[in-house]
Amino acid sequence: MGTVVSLAVPAAPGTVPQAAVEELEAATAVVERLFNGLERTFSLYRPDSEASAMARGELALADASADMRRLYVEAAEWRTVTEGAFTAERPDGVVDLAGIVKGHAIREAGTSLLALGLKDWCLNAGGDVLVDGSPTPGSARPWLAGIVDPEDRTTLLTAFPLDNKGKHALATSGTSERGHHIWSTGLKIARDEGFRQVSVAAADIITADVLATAIMAGGARTLALATSHWDVDVLAVKNDGGLLATPGFRNLAPQNS
Repeated sequence: MGTVVSLAVPAAPGTVPQAAVEELEAATAVVERLFNGLERTFSLYRPDSEASAMARGELALADASADMRRLYVEAAEWRTVTEGAFTAERPDGVVDLAGIVKGHAIREAGTSLLALGLKDWCLNAGGDVLVDGSPTPGSARPWLAGIVDPEDRTTLLTAFPLDNKGKHALATSGTSERGHHIWSTGLKIARDEGFRQVSVAAADIITADVLATAIMAGGARTLALATSHWDVDVLAVKNDGGLLATPGFRNLAPQNS
């Protein structure tokens, strides 16, 4: 995946400092082990990974690990429901689960954090965020997930409150950092229908991650599909610099101005 992962675990009032440190260290170790394990399976940047062996034609999908096959099936289901805007295959036919594996890693890490008994945390992997609880334990204060301006990576377009109406996750897909690395199954979109960056807030990280990628690939048509079929909020930066925002993002304008 080749991404930076950070974890914030605020200490509850009255927590002994050493206990808070030990809790954070244990949580960090769990997340690190999980991401490293998935990297060994799914990364196309590692020549010793399963994904690389499949890309070289040395390993068939049918002979791959259960984790690889299971995630491929999940990706294929998303291809169907997004009408081809999201796909697990590159144009050359190579299986590439990059569009879903980061979300899967965050999802699994979140499950592990909850299993440790942690109730307040924020996990950020390359700008994709999953949270639980609050940055102020015991309060209703939401976590704020910042969305970077693709025109100026040092500034924010806005900050979306997570755990707001059941939305615990936010994912952003775009071309500012990695260039044009997103493809779809033969969809053609006009430049004025396309986007430079798409951010999606959802109840779960897979939905947010996949739909952000799908809308980038499918343009305005897929944006309409996503907002009509899923309970999500979307902020899309058009190629001409204009913004398209669902009500959840539009309502933030007075707060962030």
